[in-house]
Amino acid sequence: MQIGFVGTGTMGNPMACCLIEAGHQLLAYDIRQEATTNLCEMGASWADCPRAVAESSQVVFLSLPGPSEVEQAVLDEHTGVLAGLARGTAIIDTTTNSPSVSRKVSSICRRRGVEMLDAPVSGRPPGMTIMAGGDRATFDECRPLLETIAGNVFHLGDSGAGCIAKLVTQYLGYSNFITAIEGLIIGAKAGIDPGLLAQVVPVSAGASRVFDNIPRSVLSGTFVSGGTLDIVAKDLHLACELAREAGAASSMGNIAEDVFRRGQVLGWGSEGFAAAAQVLEAMAGMALRADVPNGTLSYQQADPRRG
Repeated sequence: MQIGFVGTGTMGNPMACCLIEAGHQLLAYDIRQEATTNLCEMGASWADCPRAVAESSQVVFLSLPGPSEVEQAVLDEHTGVLAGLARGTAIIDTTTNSPSVSRKVSSICRRRGVEMLDAPVSGRPPGMTIMAGGDRATFDECRPLLETIAGNVFHLGDSGAGCIAKLVTQYLGYSNFITAIEGLIIGAKAGIDPGLLAQVVPVSAGASRVFDNIPRSVLSGTFVSGGTLDIVAKDLHLACELAREAGAASSMGNIAEDVFRRGQVLGWGSEGFAAAAQVLEAMAGMALRADVPNGTLSYQQADPRRG
């Protein structure tokens, strides 16, 4: 199948690789042409704008930073994907997007005879999770493509449902991260070695996938983590905005969003999201450090310049 891919950065590139490896012909575009270099070496072709990608494609994947980028990439009347797609084709948007924006773009596409699935992802291909919203028949038709890049594929409902599910998972994960750091600080301030406490939590009621990353990212002092602080701050903002629109409480999310925003103000937006832990460390007047996995406590004063 001839497939287009718009946005071949950190998340999009490995998904595009999976599609090529599965035997599909790929036409790729990214605002940084160098982000398509490895794909072209694998046999893909490069296009100079989203419209050029769409003109030769039956399905176009999107993997973009956020809602405004999706609107621009799809709806621009001169260079957008929709300007180049034929009737009966489809768009699969893997971006963590706003449900309202996704519904708006999907509605415009449908009026032009193009179906759009909002299909945000979690994890890394080929074992990632896809949460899809949109027309069921389109989902069923595209499912083999989705299963090429993901081990867990779900259809959640109408347009926007995939975005809702992804924002809920982001809300849970990153609110949990802030709560976990606060918990470790409580324990450390009360006199327990955070390295030892970090061994207890995974086999207790506090266990979580998010917590499992804390020893290597926070206790080690490297703050290396999968996504950037900017991306997480954006996702939490969208999740809290969704809660307000739905009339639901989001007290923990509001607190977490504030911590990540403080990290952005301090200039850590392009760093791993775990850097946000330093905001809480500065507030506590200490830094959580331990030799991992032995758990030898290494108390440090927080750098006031980073708080």
